[in-house]
Amino acid sequence: MTFFQKTKFYSFNKFTYINLRWIGIIGQFITVNIVYFILNFEFEFIKSNLIILLGSLSNLYLIYIYKKTQLTEKVSLIFLIIDIAQLGSLIYLTGGITNPFILFIIIPSVFSSSFLTLQTNLILMFITISIIIFLTFFSKDLPFPLSKHFHVSEYYLYAIPTSLIIALIFLNYFAIMFGTESRLRKEALDKMEKIMAQEHELVSLGGQAAAAAHSLSTPLSTIKIITHELLSQFRDQKEIFKDIELLSSQVERCNQILKRLSLNPAIEDDFIDRDINLKEYIQEITKSFEEISKKKFIINYEKFTNEIFFKKSVEIVYGLRNFIGNANKFAKNNIEIILLSNKDYSEVIIKDDGEGFPKDVLTKIGEPYLKTYQSTNKLKSGLGLGIFIGKTLLEKNFAKVICNNSKNEKGAEIKITWKNKDLLNI
Repeated sequence: MTFFQKTKFYSFNKFTYINLRWIGIIGQFITVNIVYFILNFEFEFIKSNLIILLGSLSNLYLIYIYKKTQLTEKVSLIFLIIDIAQLGSLIYLTGGITNPFILFIIIPSVFSSSFLTLQTNLILMFITISIIIFLTFFSKDLPFPLSKHFHVSEYYLYAIPTSLIIALIFLNYFAIMFGTESRLRKEALDKMEKIMAQEHELVSLGGQAAAAAHSLSTPLSTIKIITHELLSQFRDQKEIFKDIELLSSQVERCNQILKRLSLNPAIEDDFIDRDINLKEYIQEITKSFEEISKKKFIINYEKFTNEIFFKKSVEIVYGLRNFIGNANKFAKNNIEIILLSNKDYSEVIIKDDGEGFPKDVLTKIGEPYLKTYQSTNKLKSGLGLGIFIGKTLLEKNFAKVICNNSKNEKGAEIKITWKNKDLLNI
């Protein structure tokens, strides 16, 4: 199990949770004592403080006995239930559902909904709703003299728990949804960063290999010349001759390895170091696909007059390659790439003759981990991670990316547009 898989079993940072609980406990203590000593209200004062003391003891347990810095799912559930029960007990002693502080009882469940699993959230919601319903029918009176003058109709009395339960469900639903989306997006961004780090490393290695080939060519040539001289001098001494012959073969092997690493150093260095334009980006990327794909690439430069050259960006290369790779993956026969430009804008349009994007995910294109409910597309559809990465990388480099199905033809259509002035800033 990897580190990132293990972290999914932990939900809360212990010290953050402890601090939040102290805020709640101190707030309860101050409120209870102000109501009793300053406002002179009569209620179960000693029992209320005992309940607050139990909350304090549970927090001290987390500080001094529970040694882990993260709370597991199970421990989080137990202590959140303690929080709900403790607050429910206080409210039971001070008026039940008519106590204005009843609103605070939904906080533990809502707070946890962004961090814990759906099963745990459902348990907490069930417990919270059960306590709300219990407090509607069973509780002590409000602190005296409030209980003497405060009377409400049954309609109002039952409206309070109804509104609390609706608010609880509503807030939990949105917190769960936003929490899930946030985690997926973070996971996708982490993967994107990892991929880009690998891409930069490969580019760096390519440059280093080319530099190594240039730098080592002279000393290796010198060693090779010397070994040839030694071979002629020690031809009669078999033991020495074999060692020198081995040295010569290893020098030749070093030369071959460096040639394979650099992949034609003169060309590679030129491509890494010089500025290029969009046309050359497309040519380089499609060339790599044409070598491995049986599908036809149709590239149209007729309406492309932009000769703006800008620094070669690994992000743009990877972003364009993702979209062209998707077109190659889903196309039946042809991939068409059109380059357009005018004095203000430059545009790359990538089309394929495949099935196009499923209609049920078309409005969500660009989000990671998409799922389609169309049975014909389930097997062919990816997770949307490639499009998310490609779109994010290109937009980071000032591009506007629009993903649609072609209006006039069958298949998907990607429009990638730059302002010419933005290309100069890449």
